[in-house]
Amino acid sequence: MYVPPRTARDRRRGNLVSELLPRLDPARREDRLVGEMIESSLKLLRDGTSLGDIKILNASLRELRYAFKVFAPYRGVRKVSVFGSARSSPTAPAARAAREFAQRIAAEGYMVITGAGPGIMRACQEGAGRERSFGVNIRLPFEQEPNEFIAKDSKLLTFRYFFTRKLIFIKEANAVVLFPGGFGTHDEAYECLTLVQTGKTSPMPIVFLDAPRGTYWKTWKRYVEDHLLRPQLISDEDMSLFKVTCSIDEAVDEITRFYRLYHSSRTVGRRFVIRLNRPIAESLVADLSGDFADILVSGKIEQTAGALSAEDEPEIRDLPRLVLHFNRTHFGRLRQLIDRVNREG
Repeated sequence: MYVPPRTARDRRRGNLVSELLPRLDPARREDRLVGEMIESSLKLLRDGTSLGDIKILNASLRELRYAFKVFAPYRGVRKVSVFGSARSSPTAPAARAAREFAQRIAAEGYMVITGAGPGIMRACQEGAGRERSFGVNIRLPFEQEPNEFIAKDSKLLTFRYFFTRKLIFIKEANAVVLFPGGFGTHDEAYECLTLVQTGKTSPMPIVFLDAPRGTYWKTWKRYVEDHLLRPQLISDEDMSLFKVTCSIDEAVDEITRFYRLYHSSRTVGRRFVIRLNRPIAESLVADLSGDFADILVSGKIEQTAGALSAEDEPEIRDLPRLVLHFNRTHFGRLRQLIDRVNREG
């Protein structure tokens, strides 16, 4: 039996559903996917899903929809997600380094994304400035108030769940920088490394940045070498996925150099496509085919002009591409290929 909406907000929702459902166009992929989401939602009732589980799905979808809306106007601006301790004092060496790094990377045209809290997060947003900052806050039992450099800004979001917050941190980032921090910083570090290592997110610079003469990340790197690399729990090539440095100059250069020729990448069918900002010499393409044959399932690396798929956005459709049948396993080697293109192209 149909139950009328009880509140003005419920009535607005009912009107929105009545208005939009008949307008779904099966010919548009976006409409088909939204239709699938509606179908999946209705199946929750058929499945007898508990109220608690429905609340999780509802809150997650609402948080992500709103986050996509907030980030959409800045889709063409490269961004750096920055992690680090909320406990760092404003005068701590790491906080001073974070402030300077954010100022420098903002001057290069990037925006910064932080957790919007105190410590390293506050220092970064002070350095980048409100106009170049996003805040991705989290509701905690001990309330984490947004810092004054992002509070009440339209680019401040507050999440209930860590997993939706993490998704936005990585999805919207073109680079990740990690300053010294606690369990949360290490959680975010390994999440980023795992996603890039397994190809679950696009290749991007991951920089572990310490204060000048700091040993925090150098000690961590020794642990990785001694206890992960030496017993072959990771591969040699995985060490190419990140950089450890105490130099702000090196950190900024690592990020900006990565996008010197490399623009972005995606998978089209069985082919891996690397978009370039400009073409490279065919002699270099031939060298890459030989030197990186170990990551090719078949064929060779080829350079093409223009998109292989109609799904590419108009502003990048005409960019030159490197096309390869990548084995989708050795992403450390893929990073080495991108570095070679940027260095020699």
